[in-house]
Amino acid sequence: MLLNRFLALLSTRNKEFLRDRSSLGWNILMPVLIVAGFAFAFSGDLGNQFKVGVLNQHTATAESQRFLELRHIDFYPVDTITSALSKVQRHQVDMLFDAEKQQYWINTESPAGYMVEKVLLGVASQGFEKQSVSGKQIRYIDWVIPGILSMNMMFSALFGVGFVIVRYRKNGMLKRLKATPITAFEYLSAQIVSRMMLIMVVTAFVFYGTNFFVDFVMNGSHLSLFLIFALGALSMISLGLVIAARMTSEETAGGLLNLFSWPMMFFSGVWFSLEGAAPAMQAIAEVFPLTHVTAAARAIMIDGASLLEVGYHILVLLAQSIVFLALGSWYFKWD
Repeated sequence: MLLNRFLALLSTRNKEFLRDRSSLGWNILMPVLIVAGFAFAFSGDLGNQFKVGVLNQHTATAESQRFLELRHIDFYPVDTITSALSKVQRHQVDMLFDAEKQQYWINTESPAGYMVEKVLLGVASQGFEKQSVSGKQIRYIDWVIPGILSMNMMFSALFGVGFVIVRYRKNGMLKRLKATPITAFEYLSAQIVSRMMLIMVVTAFVFYGTNFFVDFVMNGSHLSLFLIFALGALSMISLGLVIAARMTSEETAGGLLNLFSWPMMFFSGVWFSLEGAAPAMQAIAEVFPLTHVTAAARAIMIDGASLLEVGYHILVLLAQSIVFLALGSWYFKWD
């Protein structure tokens, strides 16, 4: 690959994007509006919406079973006490309940936990052992912002590469480029690098711009978060390349891109926690790159996790990037 040809392609693609004011404005404005909307909608009390994690549900005592049969409380099984306690500490779960040992844990600073405790004591004729945890409350906007940033990256990556390549192929631009000394590797590399640069600049602008007004929780390293977003962007750009490798119809390409993007947006834990969801749904979510970007970013921002602690998500994203890049390069055609 000749560096001068690669840089010429990279510069051309960057200028094309920057001169498209509507596309540039939408990439910046949409996530800002989403963050502002959620910050306003969830700034007050959310009401009585209770969620209880249950240990040893299959060996519950008769007294515990009376509590578990109550309506309007979301009971879901948990396997380990450590991860569940962290959710109680962050107000993501209102109570952790051991149905066999008749113990429960609540956050002493949680109004919802206080109400669930009163309900438990009201239906039980025998005493339950209380354990207390404490911790700073995590707002919903703090929890959802990693998903919003990842989702914006997903749309920019899939449509910014996939749709553009299909459009170039349809209007004959790729056919003319084929007659030049430019190789497919140079062209695709320039497209990927250009889109990654633009995605990371826009993501940083949105993150720090909205953080100035909302003040997100950020307990981890900004560099670690940047690396996770960069790896996630590469994985989703590569997926867009696979979809656009041979497509000649913009309508078909748009349909396929939507077919991939919308399920990812709803089943990757962007808007709601997958705790307690059906095992099949959780297994499907593991396939999506957006799931791993969101989970890793959320762990860094809220839990202060290191790159080593989110190593599983990094390995999955790396593997997906390699596979998608290989498939997209193999199937790519100029005309």
